[in-house]
Amino acid sequence: MGGSRAQRPRAARYLLGSLTTAATALVALPLLVLPAPAHAWADWHRRRAGLLLGVPVPERSAPEADGPRARWRRLRTDPHARRDLLWLPVHMVTALPFGLAAVVCLGNVVTGWWAMTLWWALPEEAVPKLLGDITVDGWAVALTAAPAQIGLLTAVAWWGGPPLARAHARICLTMLSPSAAQRLTRRVEVLTRTRAEALDAHAAELRRIERDLHDGVQARLVAVAMRLGVAGESLADAPDDVRELIRQAHEGVEEAMTELRQVIRTAYPPILADRGLGGALTALAAGCGVPARVRFGDVGPVPAAVEAVAYFVVAEALSNAARHGRAPRAEVRVGRTGAGLSVRITDDGIGGADEERGTGIAGIRRRVLALDGSVLVTSPPGGPTTIAVEVPCGS
Repeated sequence: MGGSRAQRPRAARYLLGSLTTAATALVALPLLVLPAPAHAWADWHRRRAGLLLGVPVPERSAPEADGPRARWRRLRTDPHARRDLLWLPVHMVTALPFGLAAVVCLGNVVTGWWAMTLWWALPEEAVPKLLGDITVDGWAVALTAAPAQIGLLTAVAWWGGPPLARAHARICLTMLSPSAAQRLTRRVEVLTRTRAEALDAHAAELRRIERDLHDGVQARLVAVAMRLGVAGESLADAPDDVRELIRQAHEGVEEAMTELRQVIRTAYPPILADRGLGGALTALAAGCGVPARVRFGDVGPVPAAVEAVAYFVVAEALSNAARHGRAPRAEVRVGRTGAGLSVRITDDGIGGADEERGTGIAGIRRRVLALDGSVLVTSPPGGPTTIAVEVPCGS
């Protein structure tokens, strides 16, 4: 009950404040249509409405200070800027009648009290009239019509004020809050940025693991293998079973090193850290079973996760061209397309690449889709085969 009572004076203040701001907007309209004042004006109303309704109102970033052309361009492209401007007439159309209703009720309540208690002390021409053009000319009117006016308008203000204030506040938040589509777009942007950050952190962790394995574990295994080799040579006169155990241990260490090198190359190719994407792809093309040419454009900074995906895509595509496509030559083109990295591998093989026959295309697709990229495979029977990949580089 106490909370309900506290809402009523708050609603009255809100309506009177809205009336004042609507009147101010009529006078200051040429100033408020500018992006920065319109944004500040709208945000102030959003905070007032959220405070009245008891709902959180997230902050919005202020528009950047720029020239007139950029301001008009923002009005065409930024839905928030258009909402801020549209809020101006909506606020004036709603706040003026709502606020005037509150002023009429409160003003006539005061008039009723004034007429009921002081009519006798005022000159005849100064006695205020009640609603219905009723003149207080005696105690009978003062003690009947005036209390009736006070009671009626107090009840109207008591019960009607809060709904009017809440209605205006809801209109305000509805007009100035992003739509469902805009909220979804914003959510997708946040998820895309956080995913890119997570992928970069993952790639950095893979690089750290690769360095630790290469410089730590692999070096220790090499040392153990060397010691086992020396031990085997120095124990030439040892029993056969001892020399056999040493030989098996030495072979086991060699196999472990081979597997470790494969794990390192699969996790994060060391050549990417040493030579960058362009050098890594050039080395990859030089070592594959198909004569391949690499055309590497100006790609700018590329996230580590995107570099790794591009490297594995080219490696798998060239391997397919050699093993399945029987291609006499291949070409790799890498360039930047807007905010993405474009990788295109073409070979002059027999074509007919089928993702369901285990040609590695499914693996390429999984890696690319993990970064929200796209894969287009064109491989008619007789060739040529083209694998076109685009991976977003921005957040």
